[in-house]
Amino acid sequence: MTRARTNDFEQSFQHLEKIVQRLESEELPLDESLQLFEEGIRLSRFCNQKLEEVEKKIELILADAKGQPRVEAFEPKEIEPDEEAAAKE
Repeated sequence: MTRARTNDFEQSFQHLEKIVQRLESEELPLDESLQLFEEGIRLSRFCNQKLEEVEKKIELILADAKGQPRVEAFEPKEIEPDEEAAAKE
């Protein structure tokens, strides 16, 4: 994802969280609740679509020589002190 797309996802997700908080914590009129719910569904679908796109890109990156996707658990690499110093240079 480009930086703009990343920002779109992050902004949409943050807005979705705010909508959920409002719906859970406030006594809202039915019309306003429905409007917020519809907007939340739209944002949820947008975020889900972006996550699926990223997942497909990751599977392409991890595809083996035969083109079959390899699903691997993400494990952050521990950086050795000498590697960390080299990375900063």
